[in-house]
Parts: sequence; C-alpha cells; structure tokens
Amino acid sequence: MTDTDMPSISSPTASGAPLALIFDLDGTLVHSVPDLTVALNHLLAEHDRPAVAEDDVAFMVGDGARVLVQRAWAHTGAAAAEDDLDGLTERFVAIYETATAGATQPYPGVVATLETLKARGHPLAVCTNKPHGATLKLLEELDLARFFTAVVGGGSTPERKPQAGPVLAVLAEMGVPARGALFIGDSRNDVRAAAAAGVPCACVTYGYPRGPVEALGADRLIDHFDQVLDLVDAGADMDLQKKV
Repeated sequence: MTDTDMPSISSPTASGAPLALIFDLDGTLVHSVPDLTVALNHLLAEHDRPAVAEDDVAFMVGDGARVLVQRAWAHTGAAAAEDDLDGLTERFVAIYETATAGATQPYPGVVATLETLKARGHPLAVCTNKPHGATLKLLEELDLARFFTAVVGGGSTPERKPQAGPVLAVLAEMGVPARGALFIGDSRNDVRAAAAAGVPCACVTYGYPRGPVEALGADRLIDHFDQVLDLVDAGADMDLQKKV
C-alpha cells in the first residue's frame, strides 16, 4: 500500500464515524518479553535445556506460542519433534498464564492515549497472535480490558496474522468497514495482515519487529505511542516518517 493508495487517516472518517483503532499487543501496547522469557526458561529447564535471554526471546515472538516454543527449542539445541510441539506448547501456555503480568507493563503513553481515544468515541480493539486466553488475562491484569470492544487472540479464529482473518474478525465484531479503521502494530505480520484486510497500518519503532522496522512496509512509523493521536488528528499529511 502506497501513500497515494492509502485512505486519509483522520478523525472522524468520511462516513462521519470516529476512526476505529486496532492494536497488536506484544511489542505495541505492552512490553511482555520479560514474562515470556521467565515462562520459556521454566519450560526449557524442565527439559534440561539452557536458558534463553530476553534479547533472544524478542526475536522469537510474534507468531504465536507454538512457533515461540519451536524457535526456543531450535535456539537451545536439537529442534523439537513435531509430535512433541503440541504438548510443549500447552505446557508453556499453562506456565505463562500463572504470571502473565509479573513484569509486563504497558509502554509509556499507552494508558493515557487509550483513555483519550476512548473518550473521543473511537472504537478500540486488540488483534494478536498471543493465545486468546492469555491475552484476555493479561488485559484484565493490566487494567487495559476496559478500553476494548473487541479482542481477537491466537486460536480464536482459524487463521493467524499475517493472514487477513483475525483483522476481518475484529472489523466484523466492531461493525466497522476496513476503510474506517487503522491498525497499529510492530511487525511484518501486522503490516501484512492489515494490508490483506484492506486496512492501513502504522508501526511503532520500539517493538519486536525481528528486523529493521523501516523495512516492514508500514504506511507510517511512530516512535512513541502517544503519536497515535497525531496520526488520528492530523491525517495522512502529518509530519511523521512515511514508508520508504
């Protein structure tokens, strides 16, 4: 999607309805790698595997729990047998759900920005590959659930990002057309899923992109979460970095 093709990002939309905002979770709304690392290292220790560092885990997240476990196994020795992955993933999720918010915190500006957007009447949603149950638990524990009218997590739809299905499910639940929404994420999965659903996408520069964020193909880049308000207020011609 080019700047020319991208619908104007403004508030309200051309239809008169406030722009809907769809957010990725890990690396966008919250810094969750510390708790993911603790849970992953617990699982690895149960199987006599060496621990992984937070910096390593930051490059493993984004594709759901099963892929995270698969990458951790490959990083610490022999790859996990395909027949073992379901059991390992189930155990990892069980460990993680006992302490989803032990050290996880919203990024600076997230709470205040969500409060402003909600007060202005913008429909807000979360679309993530994190397991759906863990997503709901984390949002509740961090007192973020109150902001969102729709939450789609991994396993709650047949597809995962980068497929369009999760984004389309969010749009349907909110009752919003694709051109009445904006996706905010941090990874190529977010950019591709949004594009496949016909939704423009901005990426934060502080998340878990697994590569140069400038190369993700996002329509816009923002350095701090409160710039979401600039994005909504100023429209497509705002003074923020555009896609290269």
